[in-house]
Amino acid sequence: MLNTEEAVLVLVDIQARLMRVMDRVDLVVPNTERIIKGCQALTVPVLPVVQVPEKLGPMPSELLEAIGEAEPVTKVVFSALREPDFLLALDRTGRRQVILAGMEAHVCIFQTALDLLDAGYQVHILADAVFSRSAENHQLALDRMRNIGATISSVEMALFEMLQTTRHPAFRTISKLVK
Repeated sequence: MLNTEEAVLVLVDIQARLMRVMDRVDLVVPNTERIIKGCQALTVPVLPVVQVPEKLGPMPSELLEAIGEAEPVTKVVFSALREPDFLLALDRTGRRQVILAGMEAHVCIFQTALDLLDAGYQVHILADAVFSRSAENHQLALDRMRNIGATISSVEMALFEMLQTTRHPAFRTISKLVK
């Protein structure tokens, strides 16, 4: 089960130019904002990474605002784990449960998940916060990630899993986020 002491949220390649071509594009920003704000309320670190931002653009302004001081790590590789600066940032958290959100599910999310699993991390994929250009690639990616040992979840499931009780100080914040 996800817990706030071991979890870290990794946002992969949520960038303006990529967003325009995603299936379910209307869910990208709201679902990403929900998981960012929920993790912040639960004091779960957020690590953003972006793919070649000079070509694919920055993160949308509302998400940059939501992540606050968390500076996105730039990468040119598909798997975030193969980017030394990201690996260093992840190691610094000391966390072993990685929640993945972003795009594209069948490329960068999949390859990052595979490398994380190979490195001994628990990997949680938010099905409603990972995106691909086609529904078919999205579903294929979820199926393959499940088959290699990732846990498939959703934004709401992950937040309530970490919350664990209505007595948690962040319960009202989380409840408002998912409504």
